[in-house]
Amino acid sequence: MAMGEEKCDVQFWILNFKDLWNVGFLSECRSKREMPSLYPDAKGILYALKDKGIDVAIASRSPTPDIAKTFLDKLSIKSMFVADEIFSSWTHKTEHFQRIHSRTGVPFNSMLFFDDEDRNIEAVSKMGVTSILVENGVNLGALRQGLTKFSQNVNASEKNKQRWLKFSQNPNSSKRKERE
Repeated sequence: MAMGEEKCDVQFWILNFKDLWNVGFLSECRSKREMPSLYPDAKGILYALKDKGIDVAIASRSPTPDIAKTFLDKLSIKSMFVADEIFSSWTHKTEHFQRIHSRTGVPFNSMLFFDDEDRNIEAVSKMGVTSILVENGVNLGALRQGLTKFSQNVNASEKNKQRWLKFSQNPNSSKRKERE
């Protein structure tokens, strides 16, 4: 699904802190004086999402959350995020999502998440969030992959919902199957 298509019903886009800009691992984020640089496609993607009315949040673990938040200010993108769940502890990624969900009311199945760790992708996917593994930050290829997977998940969910509706509207359907 292309970015400009109307069918994109992603309500929420969630990024891991280090997948947004090119600062390497967190051990390199030692000073608020550093000037981070965004990955090449990141700023354009953020503005495109904002133009489409898609809310964006950050869910990240960092031993230096104050530096992470300073980086958001330095990059002039802090106002683009409706939530920045940047924790100093090494809590499970699902806690970030619980807090974002509680704060925004957005259902997990309306969220699209990008991260560079398999364990986070697996854990968050179990919550119903469409999750995409990225190796070198979020780029246009990852965006396309995420929108495609999100669309497939929504379509599968809709088909299952239709099946259950049909089943629930015909209470004799299970009795008929038992007789066959």
